[in-house]
Amino acid sequence: MTRRGLLIGTGAAASTLLLPGGRLLAQPAAHRIDVHHHITPPAFLAAMEEMGTANPPMAGWSVQQSLEDMDQGGVATSIVSPSTPQLKNLSAEQGATVSRESNEYAVRLRTDHPGRFGAFAMLPLPHIDACLREIEYAFDTLKMDGVGCLTSYGDKWLGYAEFEPVWAELDRRGATVYTHPTNANCCVNVVRDLNDAFIEYGTDTARTIFTLIFSGFGEKYPNINWIFSHGGGSVPSFYERFVEQSIERPPYAGQFTREQIETQLRRFYYDTAAVSNAVTLAGTREMAGIGQIVYGTDYPYRSSIETNEGLATVFTGEDLQAVERGNALRLFPGFG
Repeated sequence: MTRRGLLIGTGAAASTLLLPGGRLLAQPAAHRIDVHHHITPPAFLAAMEEMGTANPPMAGWSVQQSLEDMDQGGVATSIVSPSTPQLKNLSAEQGATVSRESNEYAVRLRTDHPGRFGAFAMLPLPHIDACLREIEYAFDTLKMDGVGCLTSYGDKWLGYAEFEPVWAELDRRGATVYTHPTNANCCVNVVRDLNDAFIEYGTDTARTIFTLIFSGFGEKYPNINWIFSHGGGSVPSFYERFVEQSIERPPYAGQFTREQIETQLRRFYYDTAAVSNAVTLAGTREMAGIGQIVYGTDYPYRSSIETNEGLATVFTGEDLQAVERGNALRLFPGFG
């Protein structure tokens, strides 16, 4: 650990949390790196409120609340991004404006709180030309830590040919691309009274991973470091369909081998947000290996404390250290 990391950890270890009844609870040393931590920039919130898609955690977010949750859960650094639906329902012009203002806000947050925040750039997808302009600004001017995007945009998933210019540019830059699930046009309110986040989000993650592999983009653009939320969604459950059944019949028979598919699944990263339990993480670990699992909380929809409690029942020792910090440091060495 660097001197900066040691000072951050020492400060957190020495602090306490006042609980109801006046009890004091020592806070854990801050060492974790959270790759799935949501913020609500003002321009983004205004757009969501205008579209009627703002929800209470999104609308009630504040910088101070983020820092408090991080301190309580021993999170040294959170790499932040707005949550779904991001900008997929906006025009190219509107999306470009909101993404620019939101990205500048995230970078100010990083500057105002050194070492505590990183920032994924939000892009005005699905508008390709506007995206390419924002990528240039986000990396060359703002020096952002990567890109945050959704798993789908309307009726298009990330492996579709329409998005290839974006991946080509991000591959050239060796970028990290964090993805967050959403609901596609096909699958809104499929089951009566069932929140889309319960099933559709995990399924949409599986859809987009499938398209990235079977479009050939995973192999074609090996310099992109992909992070998929929630342990890869339903992919571990669909594993056999990915590596066996898909290549036994058209259109993929004879085009891919099991080894090719498994290589891509093993090189992707998967976060722990809302899946810090033995059932899900056992499948993710078996599919990808401990080195590809990174810490994520889904704040403000979930907390770092409940994430920590869940992970401690699944991982111990060096494995836990890798998940909470070490694996992310390979992607973001500047936070070491």
